[in-house]
Parts: sequence; C-alpha cells; structure tokens
Amino acid sequence: MWAYISKRIAGVVPTLFIIVTISFFLIRMAPGGPFDSEREIPAEIAANLEAIYHLDEPLWKQYGYYIVNVLKGDFGPSFKYLDYDVTELIMQGFPVSLQLGLLAIILALVVGITLGVTAALRQNGVIDYLVMTLAMTGITIPNFVIAPIMILIFAVFLGWLPAGGWGDDGEFRYMILPVIALSLPQIATVARMTRASLIETLNAPYIRTAKAKGLSPMLILTRHASRATMLPILSWLGPATAAIITGSVVVEQIFGLPGIGRHFVNGALNRDYTLVMGVVIFYGALIILMNLLVDLLYAWLDPRIRY
Repeated sequence: MWAYISKRIAGVVPTLFIIVTISFFLIRMAPGGPFDSEREIPAEIAANLEAIYHLDEPLWKQYGYYIVNVLKGDFGPSFKYLDYDVTELIMQGFPVSLQLGLLAIILALVVGITLGVTAALRQNGVIDYLVMTLAMTGITIPNFVIAPIMILIFAVFLGWLPAGGWGDDGEFRYMILPVIALSLPQIATVARMTRASLIETLNAPYIRTAKAKGLSPMLILTRHASRATMLPILSWLGPATAAIITGSVVVEQIFGLPGIGRHFVNGALNRDYTLVMGVVIFYGALIILMNLLVDLLYAWLDPRIRY
C-alpha cells in the first residue's frame, strides 16, 4: 500500500510543473498586456512599470523569476488590484467558491444516488424511464443556461429568492439558486452512474448467492451491493468535486458572487498575468489533490488496485 501511495505522490510534482509551464507561456501569447488601456500611458511610465515587474526582460528570465517565487509560495502582486497580492485575492474568494462547491457536491450525491437506486430497483419501469429522461436533460443543458432561467423564474417572476449577490456574510437564501444551478448536471451524472453500477452489481454471482441464502433485499443492498456500486461514483467524485469548485466560475459571474471565479475572469480580461497564473496553479493543485485522495480511497476499498 505504501509503495502505491509513494508512486501516486511522486507524480504530483511533475504534473504541477507542467501546468505552471504551459500556463505561463500561454497567457503571455495572448494579445495585449497588463498595462494596455484605452488611455495611452506615457512611454516613460510604461517602461518603469515593465521594469518593476521584469516584463522588459527576456521571456525565459521572467519564467525563471516566476518559478523561483512559486517555489517560495509567492504568487506575486496583482497587476490590476493595487496593494493586493495574488495569494490574498485567492484566500478572499476561495471560501465562497469552496462553500458553493461542497454544498453542490453534497446535494448531487444525496439526490443523484437516491434517484439512481430508485431507477435501478425499478428497472424498465415508469420511474426508471422518468429518472433517466430527467438525467439526460440535466446532462445536456449546461449550467450557464439553467442559471438565468432559474433567476427569471424564482427571482423575477415569483420573487422567492434573490437574483444574485452574497448578502450579509453569505446568507443561505443567496446560496440556494447558485448551488442548485451547479449541482443539477452532477445530479444527472450521479443518477445514471448509480443506476448502471447497481444493475450490474445486482446481477453478480455473489448477489445471487446472497438471495439464495434468503437474505432480505434491504440487507443485500446495504451490506453486499453498496460497496461495489459506490466504486465508480468514488472514481468520479475526486475530479467532479474539483470541477464543481472550479466550474463555479460561470455561475459566480452570473450570480455576482465574490468567489475566485470573478478574479479569474477579470484577470484574464485584464491580462493580469500573476492573478491568472495564481488561480490556475491553485485550481490545478486542488484537482491533483482530489484525484490523489480518491485514488488512495479507491485502493483502500478495492485491494486489487494496490497490486
């Protein structure tokens, strides 16, 4: 087991290095620069700004400076948010994105697994067809389409919930629409995965043996079928959790939430190199960490993976 853990951890550093390198050069290939604006800056001021941030030096030197700073845990100052470091901006926005993401993933698991189990136990019935139809609809409609529709219905027409904002210290009613918009596609995915996995598990030889012994359906489902059924969902859970947290970029923009997504979008539009790089590295590390945790948990549940 320890050898497996060591191999998985050993792949983290080169993966992060590749992410940093590709992101560094890609953001600088985009047209424009961090100090471009509609109002032309005097040449002397522009030269001083570029000298302060080492933008007047060759690209390979800028890359070297950045790698050294990242190894020290310093993402550098923001080019647009004066008097703010990138780390400060990330730490301000991440609690909002994390809260939304965790609530969305919990909702997706609870509702998705319930629907998937219900559909599998009533295979080829009316409920099964209804659940799978809703699941396909949820998968095909992206959240940037669902979110405005929900705002129109529940905020504008019915007036039940706020259309956006974060309220005072993140009041729960401000989270309802963003969380639902984030979780709907994931609910559909979990429901389909749970249904397919449970149907396959219930047809396995050891389940038929348990039925022949006279065990109750509930005992078979909870004790014998649940672990095997959850393995595919567990494989999905790591990248999906990171994807929901990072995927809240669009939802945060639509609902005007003060999460990392706002900084990422504004940083990309303003060519704020350090801010974009900091968010990319942070998201990349989060995705790698979630995948690593899921791999380790998967190996614990299924000993065959270790070997």
